[in-house]
Parts: sequence; C-alpha cells; structure tokens
Amino acid sequence: MAQGGRRYRLLLYEYMLNRWWPMTFWTATAIFINVGVLWGAELYFKNPAENPLPTLSMAGRVIMLAVGVICLLFTILLLIARKMAYVQLFNDYLRLATPFLRLNISYKRIQRITTAQVFSLFPPKSLSGWNRELIAPISGNTAIVIHLTSYPLPRISMRLFLSPFFFYDKTSHFVLVVSDWMAFSTELDSRRVARKVPRQPPRPRITSGLLDDLKRK
Repeated sequence: MAQGGRRYRLLLYEYMLNRWWPMTFWTATAIFINVGVLWGAELYFKNPAENPLPTLSMAGRVIMLAVGVICLLFTILLLIARKMAYVQLFNDYLRLATPFLRLNISYKRIQRITTAQVFSLFPPKSLSGWNRELIAPISGNTAIVIHLTSYPLPRISMRLFLSPFFFYDKTSHFVLVVSDWMAFSTELDSRRVARKVPRQPPRPRITSGLLDDLKRK
C-alpha cells in the first residue's frame, strides 16, 4: 500500500462543523438537565399538589430523553466528521476526503496549480446571507486552485456531496483551503516532479559465473 504524506485539514468543513456541534451538544445538555430537574422535583415532593414544577408523563420523559440522546449522538458524529475532511498526498495521486465523499485524483489529471484569496474567488456580494456567513471566517485565507484536464467523477454527482465552495466557475478544478497552504503546495510540487522523473532500470548484477565467461572470451 502506498504511504501517504501529511493530512492537511480542509478549513471550510472544520469551521462549519465547529459551528454546529456546540449547538447540538448544548441542546442535549439542556434536555437532560430539564428532565433531571423535573424528575427530581417529583421525587422530592411526595404530594403532587406541593410540586411547583410541571410533571412529566412517562411518555414525555421517554420522548425528551430520546431527543437528548439523538442530539448527543449527532454531536459525536460531527466531532468525528471534522477528522474526516482533509487532503493527503500520495506518490501517484492526491486524496480529497470529506465526510460524504473520498476522491483519488491522479497527478496526470492536474494541468496547473494556482493560488488566490478566497474572497476573490467568492466575492461576498455574490453570495447569499447564509453562504456569506459560512465562508466569512476563511475569506482572507489563501486557496489552492487545482486545475484539471477532467474530473474523476461527473461534476453533477460531486456537487451532491461536496460544498459549492470547491468550485468557483464551470471549468474542471478544485478549490482547496487547507490548514497550511504553503507546506501543502510545496509537497504537491515535489511529488508531481518526482512522478515525472523516469525511474532508472535496475542494473544487472554480475555474478562470478558471468565474470568467468567474460575472461574466457
């Protein structure tokens, strides 16, 4: 198996998931605290008439606890998903991994590599309010634009699983905003150059028997 290099985090997914998981975590926490307080009040006040808090039916408790567990599980999934969004370089290809799609892109497909500021590729005035707010934390970052001869999969299918911020026009390319763009760019160039250098065929080994034959001649 080919050994990959460093994993570079995709900052768009990291910022996006960092906004969502605290919401689901505190929602689950609030539900558990709410159920715990109401349940504790029922146990403390033996006489229901003395209980100043509303009482929960058994069905209500089960529903609220189920919602809390779902929110907690979703929080765990979001935290795990943050580690699943990265770019990694191998000897012959580049791996683009997201929580919903994993692509291996051969270096043969790469025409050229350019850099640009994120806000120049996605001007804030051209974005809707939600998308503008989503990309705001990385709008000043440098993006690596990988121009391709062709996509490894049909673009229409990739758009179902990738953020629209991977594409800024209709040409074949990927926009990558990674954790360390200079190190990523340097490693990508070195691996592409190494891929183009022809490998020397192994030299034949001269054995003692072959030397004896040469001496006789």
